[in-house]
Amino acid sequence: MNQKNGKNSLGIDKCFEELDNPIELFKKWFAKAQENEINDPNALALATSNKQNQPSVRMVLLKGISEKGFVFYTNLNSKKSSDLNINKKASMCFHWKSIRRQVRVSGIVEKVSDREADEYYESRPYKNKIGAWASSQSEILEKRENFLKNVKDFENKYPSQGKVPRPDYWSGWRLIPNQIEFWLDGEGRIHERLNYVKKDNSWNKNLLYP
Repeated sequence: MNQKNGKNSLGIDKCFEELDNPIELFKKWFAKAQENEINDPNALALATSNKQNQPSVRMVLLKGISEKGFVFYTNLNSKKSSDLNINKKASMCFHWKSIRRQVRVSGIVEKVSDREADEYYESRPYKNKIGAWASSQSEILEKRENFLKNVKDFENKYPSQGKVPRPDYWSGWRLIPNQIEFWLDGEGRIHERLNYVKKDNSWNKNLLYP
């Protein structure tokens, strides 16, 4: 690697490294974000669209990263899940202001296995498990007291913190990426962008104009 003046062989900052696999680079950037972000370095904006091609975006939390893809969990009756059942294409955007970096990911989603969902659900705090039962996510809520009553009812039903089963309607989605773009802020908006596109079973990378 040529690191003269802090640059790699493509003429960009050495933080982009010389990796052929963007998942490896993401893990390195994510680790850096975890060291610097005050809150939720795993927060990402998830974009979906419905059958009318109306896009929606919301913040969710990354709960798994592997060569298979990027995993988040949600209510399967939610708006986002409804969209994903119709249109399997989705995008994610991570923005880490503390280190002035961004990563965009596009691809196709799949549901995680029941075993994977069970393992993650068991790792959640008690209140989070109860909340999964008590909330009819994205449904109209007439008044907040109704939701709080649901919470209390399920706390009474499942008083033991170690014995709260995972609802059938609560699971995870995995975004299998076919494109991952890494962005680094530059002075005067002279940003640096490195884009990976998957073709067959390998990744091609190119620089993009900012």
